[in-house]
Amino acid sequence: MSETQRTFFNKRACGLLIAGAFVLLVPLFFALQTPTIETQSVSVIAPPQPRRVRLSMPPVFETEAFYRTIIENNLFRPLGWRPPRPIEPYRLIGTILPIDANTPPQAIIESTAGNQTHIVTTGEKIDASTEVVSIQGKSVVSVRGH
Repeated sequence: MSETQRTFFNKRACGLLIAGAFVLLVPLFFALQTPTIETQSVSVIAPPQPRRVRLSMPPVFETEAFYRTIIENNLFRPLGWRPPRPIEPYRLIGTILPIDANTPPQAIIESTAGNQTHIVTTGEKIDASTEVVSIQGKSVVSVRGH
C-alpha cells in the first residue's frame, strides 16, 4: 500500500469510528431526556402488619409414646438386638384356694434374689414396698409402692 492510500484509509476509518460513536450516543441522549409528567397527589396506604402466629408442637409430640418409639427403635443399635428380659423379683410356687368363705386365699412365693420363701394372703406385704393385691388359681397380683 502506498502512503497516500494508507493516509486516506486512516482518515476514512477515523471518520467511520466517529460516525459510529454518534450513532450509539443518539439513543442514549434521547433516553436521558426526562419527559414532563403532571404530578398528582397520591395517597399511600400502608400494608397491614403481618399476623404473628405462635407455633406450637403438635399434640402427638407431647406424648411419651412418641418418644418411647424412638427409644425402642434406636437406629444405632446392632441388628437383631433385643431388650434384656426383666428379672422378676418373685416366683410363684403355688396357691392355696379356700373351700369355705372364712379362709383367705394364700400364695407361696419365692424371692429370686435371696431364695427366701414367703406364704402370704391378700393385703399382706412381701417386703417393705410390695403388697399382694389378689390371689387367683395360677396367678398372684402384687403392687410395688414408692
